[in-house]
Amino acid sequence: MNLHAYLASAARERSGHAAVVAQGHKALDYRGLDALSDRLRDRLVALGVAPGDRVGLCVPKSADSVAALYAVLKCGAAYVPVDATAPAGRNAFILADCGVRAVLVEAAAADALVEALAELGAGPSALRLEGVGDGSGLAAALDAADAAGEAQATETVEAAADDLAYILYTSGSTGKPKGVEITHRNATSFVEWAHGALGTGADDRFSSHAPFHFDLSIFDLYVAAKSGATLVLVGEEAGKEPVGLARLIAAERISVWYSTPSVLSLLVQYGKLETLDLSSLRLVLFAGEVFPIVHLAALKELLPDPVYFNLYGPTETNVCTYYRIPERVAEGRVEPYPIGVVCDHLAARVVDEGGADVEAGSEGELVISGPAVTRGYWGLAELTAASRLEGDGAVVWYRTGDLVVEEEGGNYRFVGRRDRMIKKRGFRVELGEIEACLSRFPLVREVAVVALEGEDGVRVKAHLATGDGGRISLLKLKPFCAEHLPLYMVPDAFAFHEALPKTSTDKIDYQALLALEGE
Repeated sequence: MNLHAYLASAARERSGHAAVVAQGHKALDYRGLDALSDRLRDRLVALGVAPGDRVGLCVPKSADSVAALYAVLKCGAAYVPVDATAPAGRNAFILADCGVRAVLVEAAAADALVEALAELGAGPSALRLEGVGDGSGLAAALDAADAAGEAQATETVEAAADDLAYILYTSGSTGKPKGVEITHRNATSFVEWAHGALGTGADDRFSSHAPFHFDLSIFDLYVAAKSGATLVLVGEEAGKEPVGLARLIAAERISVWYSTPSVLSLLVQYGKLETLDLSSLRLVLFAGEVFPIVHLAALKELLPDPVYFNLYGPTETNVCTYYRIPERVAEGRVEPYPIGVVCDHLAARVVDEGGADVEAGSEGELVISGPAVTRGYWGLAELTAASRLEGDGAVVWYRTGDLVVEEEGGNYRFVGRRDRMIKKRGFRVELGEIEACLSRFPLVREVAVVALEGEDGVRVKAHLATGDGGRISLLKLKPFCAEHLPLYMVPDAFAFHEALPKTSTDKIDYQALLALEGE
């Protein structure tokens, strides 16, 4: 089984059914999506893309980019999606790091990306797309390329289960993003589980809120295709505006919604849900961070009919545990719900620092094994080895770094992180990467970044000490961050100190900084 087999099946059995809907554009049906991805497959092969290669995607979410990722898979290659709104330098690092053979890029961002790649010594073939939405932008780019020299028709590569399907880059503790390698087996094992466990079908209309460089998108893209259902794309701007987002759910008759809790929290607080007909919603899924009970209870009060699931799992496993939220949130409950039981295609254990199982009810690190577990990190053999706990025989356990307690019924309760990675708006953020960025600002002498929990989610605060002990203008600091970091990683607040507090070993005292917030 491979990922593009889902599209092939849907194109045969549901050829005229709407496959992808982009706001403001006509729907692209499965026949059209399959044909457009075939055209791009042929062009990519003409550009030299071969099985095992990587192809970068720096294109806004659209029917064009959906067709593009399927085209890459049909070449037997792996797609590497990057945030089209992120700084060109960061995207160039990612694409150069994994040695992409070609890159599809929106025309407006192409010059900056190509220049940044060249500075790193990389020069992949670039196919520029303009006016993406319903697939016509990609079609126009292919028409232009064909006019210069028609691409020869090729056959779709039937990738093996252990072939690489895509690489998702996440925040890295060294200050540089790291690429999580996902095979077809990894991804399809999750898709098959989700389709069966959640009961999705051909009549469903899936939201696509997560960007394609975020692992939540794998559910949207491929479970929808597996089901022969319709995928409704939620654009960047619409996804940030709660009233418009709520209206989109109603207008598009979304039946399966999947996003981070922070998005749902915004919807319940500011989306005016009570004024809309949202009766089409039957599944509400959330993942990526803790859902504050006050907002979850309010959401269920406004929308009591859907079935709610808390899904948990790092990019390295996709969803590995799940929990069905009770029909009613008990009055007075303040504790978040558990992350649930392990998915039946995987296995889980709770271990101590040495890798030995802890007693039931004791705190330990959650480790996962099974077909969804990544084969490792691109070009980072030591990090791959450090993330694994060798088991009996050939069994390998992935160390999630998350501390949990196993409760009655096999449900796991999330306790916290071993390291300094956090989830913000569902994105994985290494605080060390933000520190590495801020340390490059000319006036910064010391930097420490902390995460602050609140009812509305996680806030990131940067504590800075400058060479002269003074403040730095935020009019200079924030643009600097925006040039080097994705927007979700830019600190929410800054504090300035003559010197940062230190421990007895002369390391920055993060606990002292957190204590300042308490004061």
